[in-house]
Amino acid sequence: MSILNMSLFIQDTAAVEGDMGMMWMLISGILVFFMQAGFFLVESGMTDSKNAVNIAMKNFLDIAVGSLAFWFVGYSLMYGSDMGGGWFHWGGFIFSQGAADLFFQTVFAATAATIVSGAIAGRTKYTTYAIFSIVLTAIIYPIAGGWEWNGGWLNNTDGIMPAEFIDFAGSSIVHSVGGWAALVAAWMVGPRIGKYLDGKPVEMHGHNQMYATLGVFILWLGWFGFNGGSQLAWGGDDATAASQVVLVTNLAAAAGALGGLLFTWIKNGKPNLGMTLNGALAGLVSITAGCGNMTEGGAVLAGLLGGILVVLSIGFIEKTLKIDDAVGAISVHGVAGAWGTLVIGLWGVDGDTGIGLFNGGGAAQLGAQAIGVLAYAVWALLLSFIFLFIIKKAFGGLRVTEEEEIAGLDISEHGTIAYPGKRQREME
Repeated sequence: MSILNMSLFIQDTAAVEGDMGMMWMLISGILVFFMQAGFFLVESGMTDSKNAVNIAMKNFLDIAVGSLAFWFVGYSLMYGSDMGGGWFHWGGFIFSQGAADLFFQTVFAATAATIVSGAIAGRTKYTTYAIFSIVLTAIIYPIAGGWEWNGGWLNNTDGIMPAEFIDFAGSSIVHSVGGWAALVAAWMVGPRIGKYLDGKPVEMHGHNQMYATLGVFILWLGWFGFNGGSQLAWGGDDATAASQVVLVTNLAAAAGALGGLLFTWIKNGKPNLGMTLNGALAGLVSITAGCGNMTEGGAVLAGLLGGILVVLSIGFIEKTLKIDDAVGAISVHGVAGAWGTLVIGLWGVDGDTGIGLFNGGGAAQLGAQAIGVLAYAVWALLLSFIFLFIIKKAFGGLRVTEEEEIAGLDISEHGTIAYPGKRQREME
């Protein structure tokens, strides 16, 4: 083959791989978009039927306002030019580096907002949630995302970082930011009526565990796009890497489900569906940061421990902190997100090289991961409190009245109900 033909062959191969990479990102983004349906089913299934329409409206709101807010300003704050030490980025309004990347990053932003929805279900004003969803997708999430995914300060080893921070697909950037925002929101909104009796939590059963189960299956499927698509390319080594990411994602989810199942089975004498579902989600969150830096065995262990951790965390938040999280979102996303970020510093790898403390990598990577976890926690907690406090003062509170909560948010906030036949039978 002549030099000219070889050059043309290389150019053609690069073009094909570029097109395949764009298609992979679009397909992955579509899978992540479909996760909104999974979030809706999980949240509605784990809560009272009288709030199902409200939950549907919140999930539609997230993808609608999230798409517009992130398109108009959020993407620029995340992927624009560095405006100061990697802490802040800006590229102008309606900034884009390509349609495929903009779409893929948009559905991630909507996911971060949806996490808050579950924690405050059943007692929050729709207006309150709508405004905060815009703030989260337009400001809080994208600024923090630029710290890592746009060469921000978390990757600057000339500064305070002992090593480059790693968060491949967003255990901290997406999930912990959403989870810590949910913690502040649930604390400020307060518990549902009847959740605590004499200071002790009362179990409030969801109305449809089959919805919740189907929702987790959808989220599990969508996560292959969430993590696998974060390779941002396809072809050659990228195709191999993306396939490995999907594999370890599945292994961690499976181990997380078993962790939640077995731990509650041993603890309570019976296998619990809700904790098994949350265990699977915790396993997925636990591998999201390290899915590009984890062996298969490491992924299983990370997911298994994440599934156990989420059970302990849900109990601690509910019983000790006395914060009412209707679906366990704080634990699944915030706590498991922090764990998934830290575990890279414990037994993460970079190819065949160990970068974690337990496989010869030293403490530098663990230190970097800890700094990132702390930074994202402080940012999300502080900004969420500030904006929710402003919203509370400006709109006369964050939650509906007692009468409206008892009647259900479907009727009080939207003037309709999800199950008219059921309500008619109750009235008869």
